[in-house]
Amino acid sequence: MNYNSDKRIVMTLDAGGTNLVFTAIQGNEPIVDEIALPSNGDNLDRCLSAIVEGFSRVKEKLKEKPAAISFAFPGPADYPDGIIGDLPNMPAFHGGVALGPFLEEEFRLPVFINNDGDLYAYGEAIAGYLPYINGLLEKAGSPKRYKNILGLTLGTGFGSGIVHDGVPHIGDNSIAGEIWLLRDKLNPGMNIEEHASIRGVRRVYAREAGIDFQNSPSPKDIYEICVGKKEGNKQAALKAFQEMAEATGDAISNAITLIDGIVVIGGGLSGASGVFLPHLVKEMNGYFTSPDGSRFRRLAANVYNLEDETELSKFLRGSVKELTVYGTDKKVKYDPEMKIGVGISRIGTSKAISIGAYVFALNSLDR
Repeated sequence: MNYNSDKRIVMTLDAGGTNLVFTAIQGNEPIVDEIALPSNGDNLDRCLSAIVEGFSRVKEKLKEKPAAISFAFPGPADYPDGIIGDLPNMPAFHGGVALGPFLEEEFRLPVFINNDGDLYAYGEAIAGYLPYINGLLEKAGSPKRYKNILGLTLGTGFGSGIVHDGVPHIGDNSIAGEIWLLRDKLNPGMNIEEHASIRGVRRVYAREAGIDFQNSPSPKDIYEICVGKKEGNKQAALKAFQEMAEATGDAISNAITLIDGIVVIGGGLSGASGVFLPHLVKEMNGYFTSPDGSRFRRLAANVYNLEDETELSKFLRGSVKELTVYGTDKKVKYDPEMKIGVGISRIGTSKAISIGAYVFALNSLDR
């Protein structure tokens, strides 16, 4: 459904272990400047007080009563019932906290809570990368349209969300799309997040440069070393992003095999896509080897880097041909090429999460 002209207001929150970021959405657009408060994740009283304060300050800025509260919060959690479980980076919630029911009592509003990866993917499907790429396909005259998306966030951790035919896939235990738990191709005893994260990039740079991890620069600095904007060990910097891209590309290939849709990447590391994305797509376009030594494609679909103008043009053009319907003069367009595109968020992670939270709440209210 299109909520671009919906007049209802939903107060939203993007919660992390460090900060709580509040705003309000109407018609798929923020209508209040963001309010950021410390999470205080190690103290339940202070954390809950900060959440109440943030929503109260947003509410004071609104000209009319909001319809709901809807926000992203780390898991594990029983999201449908609004209960937050044991959070590694927010120990105050140890043992379980009924956060949704608490806020319903406090504000007398419906409250909806979801995983940030799920809401990110939903926002990209509703008002982000999916309509963007489908608009380009339509303009190019392609009959191809995408309804499924794998949304990924690369930053402090490696998060993901799945939207299938316009509907978020949450799972029976609210843990669908936990891509961070896939095996790391380059370190099979570890999970992929040890490469697909800020710490992963820093760790490889430190290893290659022969320095302690504590002295490793930030990924932003490592990126600037790659492109010559800063002094440093350029070989180590390039290796850090190439290795991250290879391991991450392998994990995405495993996931997209079961999903079949557009891949969109957000999060802090996405700003370095010019360095790592070509290597990531190359990994996805790789090959398996059969017992007789012959090779076959890793994925059934061709994978395109949609941030590269040449590849984007080929993706949009496709292999369209015209067929005559048997026994008639009717013509139909057909694109026999199976293809997957990988791109970088156009609206930003925070906005995508807010829009996802907004539309999820309104869909739930309408049902």
